Amino acid sequence: MVHQPPSGARDLLPLDVAQKISIERRLQQVFHRWSYQRIITSTLERLDTLMAGGAIQRSTVIQLQDAEDGELGLRPELTASIARAAATRMGDSEAWPLRLYYNANVFRKGRDSGHGSQQEFYQAGIELLGAGGVAADVEILLLLCESLQNLGMSGWHLVLGEAGLTAKLLDPFPLSIREKVRHAIANLDRITLETLSLSKELRERAFLLFDLRGRPQDVLPIVANLDLDLSQRSALNNLKSLIDLLHECQSKMPTPQFQIHLDLSLIQTFDYYTGIVFEVVSDIEVGQRVLGQGGRYDQLLGLYHPEGKSYPSIGFSFNIEELHQVLLNSGELPSETPGSDWLVIPETPQAYSFAFAYAQKLRDSSDLVRVELDLGGRESADDVREYARNRRISQIAWISDRGVPTIESVI
Repeated sequence: MVHQPPSGARDLLPLDVAQKISIERRLQQVFHRWSYQRIITSTLERLDTLMAGGAIQRSTVIQLQDAEDGELGLRPELTASIARAAATRMGDSEAWPLRLYYNANVFRKGRDSGHGSQQEFYQAGIELLGAGGVAADVEILLLLCESLQNLGMSGWHLVLGEAGLTAKLLDPFPLSIREKVRHAIANLDRITLETLSLSKELRERAFLLFDLRGRPQDVLPIVANLDLDLSQRSALNNLKSLIDLLHECQSKMPTPQFQIHLDLSLIQTFDYYTGIVFEVVSDIEVGQRVLGQGGRYDQLLGLYHPEGKSYPSIGFSFNIEELHQVLLNSGELPSETPGSDWLVIPETPQAYSFAFAYAQKLRDSSDLVRVELDLGGRESADDVREYARNRRISQIAWISDRGVPTIESVI
C-alpha cells in the first residue's frame, strides 16, 4: 500500500495548489485591508484544550498519545486554539480588541472515516476578540461580503440565526426530548417532529419554530409576537438592529447587496456560540454548498484565561475546498500552472558553470522571473525548442563554453 495515501488524505497537485493559493491570497488581501493580522497556532493541541468548550465530540478528533503531555489531538477547527493563545499570551488590555486571521489545515474524523472519507480540510478565517455589540457583528458580516466580492463570487446568500434566542425558545421542551426537537428542526425533518411524543401545545410550538425561516421582514414579527422573556426580547432587538445597520451600511458602500435568510433553527456544529450564528451558502445554480460559517462566542475565552476573564468575540471561517469547487468554472481561478520565463541551455559540458551563473543573474534581476536550467537529455536544438513551447517558456539563452549567451525568442 506504499503507493496510496492514508485513508482520508489526499494530495494537491501543482494546478490545485495554484488555484488554492489564488483563493487564499485574495482573501488575505481583504483581511489586511480591514487591519487583521495573521496568527499561526499549533496543529497539535492538548485534548482537554479542544474539549474545553464542550462542543467537540471526542470521536471526531484524530488523537495522539504523548508520554509527556498525555492525550493530544489534531485541531478540528481554529477558534479554540486562537482563544487559548489570546487569553494566555495576549492579555494586555490596551491591545484589545484583537483582529486576527488564519489560513491553515484542520483535521476531523467523520462517521465514514474508515472508508476513505476526507479528514484534512483547509480553512481561512478571522477572529475579532474583545469586541461586543451590533457594530462588531456588522464589521464581520461586511468583511465576509467583501471577501467573497474579492473572489469574484456571485450567487450566494447569508443564512442568519441567533444561538442564544433559539436555545431559549427551546427551553419549554423537556430535557429528555429537547435535543431530538432541535435536531429535527435544524435538519428540516418534519416527519420526526410529527412522530415525537409531544403535548398539543409543545407540538404547535415545535412547528412554529420549524417555520421560523425566511425573509427577516416576515420572520421577525412572528417572533416578536411570542411570549418572550427579557433576555429573549433583548436578543431579538439586537437582531433587528443588526439587520437594520447592515442594510444601512450597504446602501452607503460599494459592497454589493446580498440576500439575508433569517433562520432561527440554525444551530452551528460548535456549541460555544452565544449570539448570532451564520452560514454563507452558494445558490442552487452553482451547486448549493456551505462556503463558510461563524458566529459570536462571548464566553469561550474565559475557559482559557488564567483568571477566568472572558472577552466578547466573534469570527468566521471559509471552507477553501467548497470555494474552490464553486469557483472552478467561473474563470476566476488559474487554468494552468505558471510557465517559466527563461530556459538556459549550456551548449557543452564545459559551459555548465557559465550557465548556472547566467541563470542566477536572470533570477536576481526580478523577484517574479522564473528561470529553468536545462539538465541535458535532449538530442537536438529542435527538441529543446519543442520543450520550451510545451512549457510556455518565452526565451531561451544558449550559453557557449566561453560564457557568451545567445538569446532566442520562442514562437
